[in-house]
Amino acid sequence: MSKIRMTTPLVEMDGDEMTRVIWQWIKEMLLEPYIDLKTEYYDLGLKNRDATDDQVTIDAAEATKKYGVAVKCATITPNAERVKEYNLKQMWKSPNGTIRAILDGTVFREPIIVKGIDPFVRTWKRPIVIARHAYGDVYKNVEMSVTGPGKAELVCTDKSGKETRMTIHDFDDDGIIMGMHNTQKSIESFARACFNYALDRKMDLWFATKDTISKTYDHRFKDIFQDIYEAEYRDKFEKAGITYFYTLIDDAVARVVRSEGGFIWACKNYDGDVMSDMVASAFGSLAMMTSVLVSPEGYYEYEAAHGTVMRHYYRHLEGHETSTNSVATIFAWTGALRKRGELDNIPELSKFADNLEKACKLTIEEGIMTKDLVALSVLEDKKAVNTKDFLIEIKKRLDKLCEA
Repeated sequence: MSKIRMTTPLVEMDGDEMTRVIWQWIKEMLLEPYIDLKTEYYDLGLKNRDATDDQVTIDAAEATKKYGVAVKCATITPNAERVKEYNLKQMWKSPNGTIRAILDGTVFREPIIVKGIDPFVRTWKRPIVIARHAYGDVYKNVEMSVTGPGKAELVCTDKSGKETRMTIHDFDDDGIIMGMHNTQKSIESFARACFNYALDRKMDLWFATKDTISKTYDHRFKDIFQDIYEAEYRDKFEKAGITYFYTLIDDAVARVVRSEGGFIWACKNYDGDVMSDMVASAFGSLAMMTSVLVSPEGYYEYEAAHGTVMRHYYRHLEGHETSTNSVATIFAWTGALRKRGELDNIPELSKFADNLEKACKLTIEEGIMTKDLVALSVLEDKKAVNTKDFLIEIKKRLDKLCEA
């Protein structure tokens, strides 16, 4: 079988720990035997980010603008313990946050549904898609420790030099403060991305914030969504037979749990981070969720929505077998390859991506899966396999699909 030829590279962002190990195995076993794989490689492993003062993350994001499609492995966002563990120069910010700030856009996350793994919420019958704003808020924050009594102020200076001041807090003792921001342009892009995605998928769209408490910040999001909906999308939604509505975030949580699913839930950046994990876990596993960043300019960055699986990594280093779920990482690759095929008019590349996803699902539905899924599956005949054997089983089914 001749390999599928690519004309434009993917931007490949390597990552950390067990997902970095799996990343290489996926390439060796499931991609390179079938595709003449072309990538522009960036090592976003924590050691290299530290060595380059995180310039490699910026370079990877800029390369995504150049080539249009990227695929990213899970990476470490260091805390104080990680700084000591890796002897870092500083506590580098989230690479995902850096990339999203450069690309802007919206992250769409959707659970991967397979037979035999039922949602923990018994009413859920269809997928719930989380649309997460990918710019600003706490991921682009500025924060400070306050030592002793003092007055903290929020100050904005316009071009003429005029200052607007508001007191944040008069501290009697030690404390902490944080400043965060967003932009009109980014929020408008977020809103349009959500409306367009809902029309493409023919799914209802919900948007939720806490505007009753955040009467300026969150209320601006609410107003922008409503204004754009009324001016540009109401007629389109009515013709498509779908709806848009706004609700408070706490009310949305209650509605989501009582729902049957089958809608898009738009959230601000941090809300989307938390709620996508909740939805993924309730559907089964964080390792069973797709994630793609779509920018207003048409850049796409596909990633796994989970972490680097540190515990498994240290078992792997000790020479022990692990049973690590690689599905979300595989689907990051298939999403990027499919989009590359669409943009470059290479239908066989898109078909290969479809076949690889089918092979993943078939493997699980035929009872062969990693330990995390064995604990969830209601199939009577099921078998737990190690990380590498799971990929081997997927390859067997992929070969059959490619031959058909």
